[in-house]
Amino acid sequence: MTTPTLQFPRRMLGGLAAASALTLIAACGGSSDPLDTGDEAPVDPSTVVVGSQAYYSNEIIAEIYAQVLESEGFEVDRQFQIGQRDSYLAAMEGDEVDVLPEYSGNLLQFYDAETEARSPEDVAAALPDALPDGLTVLEYAEAQDADSYNVTAEFSESNQITSLADLADYDGDITIGGNIELESRPYGPDGLAEFYGVEVSFVTIGDSGGPLTKDAIRDGTITMGDIYTADPDLASGEFVTLEDPENMILAQNVIPLVDAELAEDLAAALDPVSAALTTEELIALNVRSQEEELDPATIATDWLAETGLA
Repeated sequence: MTTPTLQFPRRMLGGLAAASALTLIAACGGSSDPLDTGDEAPVDPSTVVVGSQAYYSNEIIAEIYAQVLESEGFEVDRQFQIGQRDSYLAAMEGDEVDVLPEYSGNLLQFYDAETEARSPEDVAAALPDALPDGLTVLEYAEAQDADSYNVTAEFSESNQITSLADLADYDGDITIGGNIELESRPYGPDGLAEFYGVEVSFVTIGDSGGPLTKDAIRDGTITMGDIYTADPDLASGEFVTLEDPENMILAQNVIPLVDAELAEDLAAALDPVSAALTTEELIALNVRSQEEELDPATIATDWLAETGLA
């Protein structure tokens, strides 16, 4: 069956135009380096390349990393909005990016789909052995920005559904929506069938739980959508985040993924960031992006000044 696809909103993914161009270059026999357009001088090998996912909240964290490293005397090259996990991990493994903010559970399941780790501590402990040679992680933050399944408050109330377990007794069809990688994730359709006995259909919505995903939930295009838990809109009362009593979705703590050769040098600068970054702080940073429409650099600069980290 062909998977329906909704388009990315320009506001959320302004940097992906460059990534698309890079893909075309590679497809036409150009440079094998997905971050090398051919128009820029090679990055100095002494420069730390900081990357980010194609997700506004992740870019804010990446900018925090970049500014802290600069304050510690590092030369930094920013390569933000690289794409989804397949793209940016390929860049990390290919030595094109040196550090990138990740989410612990999703990172672990990317390399070890059968992991039984669930808690923040267990996931972090399992990561070093699961990662490929050349990559490691630093200290994780208390902040989590986890995948979560959300329905409208009206749907929840009218069907008495507050948990993923409740879906087994629902008589209607269930359609879920999220980024393309969700379809094959252990907590996607296969996970819902395994953990909760629920069969679902899938719609690809590539805006990382953003406006398109929320609109699709509202208008009934999908029954429930994947929205990250640090999204400020989840506090509006419009949506209900369904509980996950089987812990199908692993802990998703913010964690720096780094080049192993640079780990010791980067840890001194980035571990204090992780120590200061709570879920409440992350939500506040996201509010400044969504409601105040500030750029990541301004948000990062203000937060670092408030915390005294730079």
